[in-house]
Amino acid sequence: MYSSSNSKPEGPAATHLGHKIGPGWPETSAQNLGSRRLTMEPPPRYVQAMVNVTNHCNLSCAHCFVFRDGNPNNPANEMKAAPLLEELERLRDRHGIRSMIWMGGEPMLRWRVIKEGLHLFQRNTITTNGTIPLHDFGPDVTYVISLDGPPQVNDSVRGQGVFDKVMLNLSKISEDFQSTVMSQCVLHRQNQHELEELVIALQPTRIEGLTFSFYVPRAGENSNRCWEDNRAREEAIEIVLSLKAKYPGFIWNSTRSLELLRSPICDEVTRHCPLQQTLLPLYMEAGYLSTPFCCYGNDVDCQRCGSWGVFATAAKAGGPWEEKAGH
Repeated sequence: MYSSSNSKPEGPAATHLGHKIGPGWPETSAQNLGSRRLTMEPPPRYVQAMVNVTNHCNLSCAHCFVFRDGNPNNPANEMKAAPLLEELERLRDRHGIRSMIWMGGEPMLRWRVIKEGLHLFQRNTITTNGTIPLHDFGPDVTYVISLDGPPQVNDSVRGQGVFDKVMLNLSKISEDFQSTVMSQCVLHRQNQHELEELVIALQPTRIEGLTFSFYVPRAGENSNRCWEDNRAREEAIEIVLSLKAKYPGFIWNSTRSLELLRSPICDEVTRHCPLQQTLLPLYMEAGYLSTPFCCYGNDVDCQRCGSWGVFATAAKAGGPWEEKAGH
């Protein structure tokens, strides 16, 4: 999950939280999350939100969290542009939202709707699979293109020929293109030894930087992609730290966010998930927006979370995990 603020060379990070996440913030649980956040009084404040602007997608990625069972993801539930934008404006004013992450489905299938909605927020991020040509929406917009390894690795998850299609689109971006273009890779147990090949492939392109988000499994998941526990992903953390040392201007994960992923510090981060306090997830239902248990949906395994957004936010915000981290 991508967090929308931008900071180079350490990478996009939650630098505008407006407050420190303190020990009084409740532990993550189904009881204090979910759709009631949209009706609570007084309204909770969120510096950023994400919205699935469409439930349609031109790909069928094997690890996509949006289309897991139990999440609001029916392609028939497509709100028309006007009521969708009106609701986003209402939620912006109610919750103090300054930054929007436009997601899907594939958000560029509704790029005209996004174009209309950009003026509602101070900062905007579009998370796309990169197979649809990008539009230059100006310097205050960041594109995050999802790629999960070199061609053979990426395409085993995202579909045959997807990597080459993305690279072709990148090659067509004009020299005067103003929007930031970066990439994010979902790192998992099957691709953790193939990451440098992706870095090398992306460096000559218009991609300005790359972040790694560690795979977030479903509750009870025991697939080839997920580590059985947080200690088992230590090797993957070391791989990313090594790549960051070798390509410091291109790998945008901060060193601190990677160190917070280590066990047992990571348990304290996910127990007091900073995104629950700072980001409002919005999924599209039939005619309205709802917010699930987590930005990853309703069936996420929080204990094994490795979300880039969660740990980048924790690294910047400070919180109950500081004592375990030794700060």
